[in-house]
Amino acid sequence: MIDLVRAGMLSSVQDLGRAGYRHLGIAKAGALDTLALEVGNRLVGNEPQAAAIEVTIGPVALRFTRATRIALTGAQFNATLDGARVHTWWSLPVRAGQELLLQGPVRGMRGYVCVQGGIDVIPVLGSRSTDLAAGFGGLGGRKLRDGDRLPMGQSIRRQDRATGVDAPAFGVKAPEWCRFAEAAREPARHGKYVASGERGETIRVLRGPEYDSFTEAARTAFWSNTWRVTPNSNRMGYRLEGSALSREQECDLLSHAVLPGTIQVPGNGQPIVLMGDAHTTGGYPRIGVVIAADLWKLAQVRLGAAVRFVRSTREEARYALAEEHAYLRQIDAAIAMHEERLQRLSRAA
Repeated sequence: MIDLVRAGMLSSVQDLGRAGYRHLGIAKAGALDTLALEVGNRLVGNEPQAAAIEVTIGPVALRFTRATRIALTGAQFNATLDGARVHTWWSLPVRAGQELLLQGPVRGMRGYVCVQGGIDVIPVLGSRSTDLAAGFGGLGGRKLRDGDRLPMGQSIRRQDRATGVDAPAFGVKAPEWCRFAEAAREPARHGKYVASGERGETIRVLRGPEYDSFTEAARTAFWSNTWRVTPNSNRMGYRLEGSALSREQECDLLSHAVLPGTIQVPGNGQPIVLMGDAHTTGGYPRIGVVIAADLWKLAQVRLGAAVRFVRSTREEARYALAEEHAYLRQIDAAIAMHEERLQRLSRAA
């Protein structure tokens, strides 16, 4: 078991989400930074979809009742294990009784604590993810509280020497320091940004179905402005603040399908980017949609921070997703090389 000595502001059990039920009005939920979750599970020898603890801001304190292996990924927290500093994007052994403390993040918004065997709560509709809006999945369909206990599962993968309970700690390169993540931060090819103020995280966006219904000034502002994530944002959606976006003619729309990444513009002209817990249908005009490969970046933008949008094409979006998959293959290769090194050291001893 894992004892939650301190659960933090908003911590929950999440995996890769609940796929295949949107036609029934059921949101995907799941980790908002799926890339961090997949890397974390690799670092402890789990299957990529294993459930973990998603920590938002913190502070969080966890006590482990048995020896296991953990990995910290996502936001860069001030983290300690029994007072000793531990690092994000690292895999490390934990002894029974040790306590992990995650103070506020230095960088990013959401961190993931992955444990060997995953968090073994009861699956609902094929997923252990917590749907906070609907109130099911995870631990009682709610955020975690002080005093909660979470069961750890038994790993179903063969445990390599590198991810064994007694194996030494090791780390991998964080995605934000990789070329595929840096590419989107370069100056945009399709527009120019305001020179003053914080430039913010660059998020690539495809044009939405109602894009052409907005005024020319609104379309220009959408690409050129810096948008701030307001405190009234959550796992359902990021509410942005900036220049109001208006349409050529205000008219009601029929309800239509939406998905995570959809950028809606309600009557006040301030965009809302739908996140993992968003409803499956909506009636606001859709000016754009964040490409799948950039959703993890958006999930790490903190409240009050800035984002800016850059045009993308379908071909670019597919290529960006392929680069993300290539990064995961590099992680697999790095772990395999670390395994081979440990085997050589063992034979030499």
